[in-house]
Amino acid sequence: MTTTATTTAVAGHRAGPAPVVSFQKVSKSYGAVRAVDDLNLELHPGETVALLGPNGAGKSSTLDLLLGLRTPDSGTLTLFGTTPQQAIAQGKVGAMLQSGGLMDGVKVRELVRLASDLHPRGYPVDQILATAGITEIGDRLIGKLSGGQEQRVRFALATAGANDLIVLDEPTTGMDVSARQTFWGTMREQVQQGRTVLFATHYLEEADEIADRVIVLHRGRVLADGTAAEIKARAGARRVTFDLDEPIDRSALHGLPFLTALEISGHTVRIQSQNADATVHALYGLGLYPHNLEVSGLGLEQAFIALTTASDATPATAEEAAR
Repeated sequence: MTTTATTTAVAGHRAGPAPVVSFQKVSKSYGAVRAVDDLNLELHPGETVALLGPNGAGKSSTLDLLLGLRTPDSGTLTLFGTTPQQAIAQGKVGAMLQSGGLMDGVKVRELVRLASDLHPRGYPVDQILATAGITEIGDRLIGKLSGGQEQRVRFALATAGANDLIVLDEPTTGMDVSARQTFWGTMREQVQQGRTVLFATHYLEEADEIADRVIVLHRGRVLADGTAAEIKARAGARRVTFDLDEPIDRSALHGLPFLTALEISGHTVRIQSQNADATVHALYGLGLYPHNLEVSGLGLEQAFIALTTASDATPATAEEAAR
């Protein structure tokens, strides 16, 4: 695998069940743009995996390849030991995507019944509606739904049968807090039954709270792979927050050692540092007397930004520069 964390994660599964998903040196280009670059990645039964990455990192292309919507230029990609198309035809995969419209002129129940009938292992329609929390809108036309209701209908279609892998692309966009909690409660139940859930999201707090594994894609490759706690630790930086009563000299603070980020809001200063002890020591060395001083680890969002920013600052390899 690309990273040490990834290698460890995969090695830990070698004695267990075969992978649900396996990318082996998979690449995909669109003209001069290499969206997926020799990607190595495995998913295993019973995992809840968050797929993160900045815009252009290759998330959408990776999901398209996984779902058989695109064909790799090179490498090997298997789902349940076979091709994505065969796995989907066998009813092993359910997907909830952002793109693709719903049929406005039909009722919710009718569309869900169609999905159930088409699935090799379809669930009863009433069960699907109840699981997705849309029983009360079953007789409503699709074209009359709110954005959050449409998302729940997409979820119902993705879980219309006994799928072993559920792929979700920004699944809770448009949902209110209550609907999100219900949605993730349902996903936890799916995982407890041994299914694998892979979701791409821009809500990093969801990834931090829900996922037992976080994968960060960048430049079409795996930049980091581990638990949310491991991703935070790998970022290295810590957050230092304090208040200053005296006028704040921004240039002096910018000169603090190991500083990676600085934010000032009124009398409150927030710093990210690669060596918090040295930064705080230097802070007192400036003759400043901070109040309410707190030193803490980064949240997943700050760790994500720190990792991708550091990667962007790394010079391209000769191979990358030649592309």
